[in-house]
Amino acid sequence: MSVQAPPLHRNRDFVLLWTGSAVSILGSNVSNVAYPLLVLALTGSAADAGLTGFVSLLPQLLFQLPAGALVDRYDRKRMMIHCDLLCAFVLSTLVVALLFGRLTLPHILVVGFLEGTFAVCYRLAAAAAVPNVVDASQLTQALARNEARRRGAAMLGNPLGGVLFGFGRAVPFVFDIVSYAVSVLTLGLIRRDFQVRRDTTTRRPRWAEFTEGAVWLWRQPFLRTTTLLIAGSNLLFQAMFLVVIVIATSHDASPSTIGFMLGILAVGGVLGSLIAPVAAKRLSLKAVVIGANWVWLVLVPLLAVVRDPLLLGVVFAAMAFVGPLWNVAISAYQLEITPDHIQGRVIAAGSMIAFGAVPLGSLIGGILLGAVGATTTVWLFTVWMAMLALATVISPAVRSAPDLTKAEAPAAAK
Repeated sequence: MSVQAPPLHRNRDFVLLWTGSAVSILGSNVSNVAYPLLVLALTGSAADAGLTGFVSLLPQLLFQLPAGALVDRYDRKRMMIHCDLLCAFVLSTLVVALLFGRLTLPHILVVGFLEGTFAVCYRLAAAAAVPNVVDASQLTQALARNEARRRGAAMLGNPLGGVLFGFGRAVPFVFDIVSYAVSVLTLGLIRRDFQVRRDTTTRRPRWAEFTEGAVWLWRQPFLRTTTLLIAGSNLLFQAMFLVVIVIATSHDASPSTIGFMLGILAVGGVLGSLIAPVAAKRLSLKAVVIGANWVWLVLVPLLAVVRDPLLLGVVFAAMAFVGPLWNVAISAYQLEITPDHIQGRVIAAGSMIAFGAVPLGSLIGGILLGAVGATTTVWLFTVWMAMLALATVISPAVRSAPDLTKAEAPAAAK
């Protein structure tokens, strides 16, 4: 007779991990809103704001594979603590420069790049830790709560970032530094290991360690296809994030209004995460993949005709509502069939492709905004979204998508 796992809210280690990460993500959302506002205030250039976003997100493209290898070889909990401490340190240099009136664009770029680098390691370690902190039967539920945490932090952090920036340019970044300290405290209180015990004495060529997860992922047709699809949509969404800020700014929206607009966006994500566990049980993976992309195709062109900041937030909220359904369903399937000893590298390989497109979206968005304006940029990305939606219908891997409820882990070493 099997023993039923206690509910997640009584899982002390999961609650600590969830809470600490929630505070840290809240702080990151606060500073993410403050960064473009800070650059626009210093230089008045949308292209500079796009460049800042590109540089801060570039580590997601450059360092995923080596970070994944580190996550699988070394203690994941210690790595997360060290990453939090390093992020707090580099961010404090920006605050000091602001307070003394010495902040420059190159300084902002360096801080953004370093913080983004440490964030890659933290995120991979946190994702790989989840199956070791919760019972296997609760994995989908835990992922849904993590998704709700991320969306809820955005819902609160986006408007808070605008409000705090109104109080002072350094205030949002001080808030973020404190959030890292809270994350370090909660991680230190967790008792459970974040990985399965394994032999780390056997050394293999570094290139083999780095590429093992990517090779495994590439051999899974469905995961390979969905990873490429989400890369395409991530590029679009990152560009649209900057587009809506520029549109709102051009209509004299205050920092607080912009923050509130982005908070409305996050409400859609929170609502989507609440129904994600139910949707994952009732919708096939095929329905999730095709449905999400076609809903996004319908919504993207609305950004070209809507001008009111709050209505822009509502359109973005509808787009964000669909995201958690995708994230929970696909992530649960991937974690379920991935052996723990290469979990970090598989997540890293997928993230390198899926999130490596994010800095490109920021850069392309900034360039297009400067060259052709916001409206034309939206229409160009509508065409891009149409190609992605069409790809979901004609892809053999999507049409024959596996059933999550019947997936089995491989006998050997994702």
